[in-house]
Amino acid sequence: MLVRRRLLHVAAASLAGAGASWLLPAHAAHPHAGAKAAAVPGDYASFVAGIRRDAIRQGLTADAVTQALAALTTPNMQVIQRDRNQPEFHLTWAQYRSRVLTPRKIDDGRAAFAAQRAVMEQQVLTRYDVSPGAVMGIWGLESAYGTLTGRFDVVDALCTLAYEGRRAKFFRDELFHALAILNAGDVAPGDMTGSYAGAMGQPQFMPGAYLKYAVDIDGDGRRDIWHSMPDIFGSIASYLAGSGWVGGESWGQQVTMPDSVPQAILGHARIRTLAEWTAMGVRQIGGAPFAQPDMTGAVLRPDGPGGEAFMVYRNFAAIRRYNPSDFYALAVGLLGNEIA
Repeated sequence: MLVRRRLLHVAAASLAGAGASWLLPAHAAHPHAGAKAAAVPGDYASFVAGIRRDAIRQGLTADAVTQALAALTTPNMQVIQRDRNQPEFHLTWAQYRSRVLTPRKIDDGRAAFAAQRAVMEQQVLTRYDVSPGAVMGIWGLESAYGTLTGRFDVVDALCTLAYEGRRAKFFRDELFHALAILNAGDVAPGDMTGSYAGAMGQPQFMPGAYLKYAVDIDGDGRRDIWHSMPDIFGSIASYLAGSGWVGGESWGQQVTMPDSVPQAILGHARIRTLAEWTAMGVRQIGGAPFAQPDMTGAVLRPDGPGGEAFMVYRNFAAIRRYNPSDFYALAVGLLGNEIA
């Protein structure tokens, strides 16, 4: 999502993850609650049978596909209701920051990092040259350090959304990715849970992202992003590394700048050398000159003149590939700084 002027349009659940899940009302106790409250036209049984045939035709085993689809007799109306009635929020960066980067979120993150630091440093960072802060920031925003992962059956949710029609091709593709994961035996059907839109586990990967980036760090032969902390951290690190993360570099930093700098020349895609930004009055907090004036970066001032400003570097773009929101990427970076 893109920031425009002084407002951010935040969807209640991102298809790249659950980066805004903290804005959602609590999940109902059972994903099929209210399933008879409405009806979707068409023959759902025939649709599911067609999915089964196509999955087997693509090389998935009949037993695995049948087991995954066996309980799908009606569309999940709670999924459809969530999809059609996503609450929208218009927040300034200052409002978003105050809601996301709370003292409790920071304290919980520090406690979680202290508890998991050995796993991170000994098993994950030896393989991926990624900042532990970025991994912790994503984990915190996506699932509140594993406490809010969603309780929907992923195959049920994706099959419903593929049938319902809005973005049907996207969800159909993700459904086949989910079936491929089950076919490989990485997770049992009953354990493949996530958001109503199919984002799974503690990193909130869509199935396609799982197939591309999830890794087995603990060596048990399964890529378990639901329960295995090495696999969870390793998969987030794998995603960042695959998205262009550069080891040893910062994602960005808060800066000061004159209000006279035009908003039109700012934004994550408007890259200049730090020497050029310095000539326009951009300074590090405290006024010290930038150590590498020939390095390039972009300046964000999300709320316009008078608001906070940030210099962002290549690793900011890697975070944005996890969720394409400037607000999200800034929050990940700042949260990670506070934690790690």
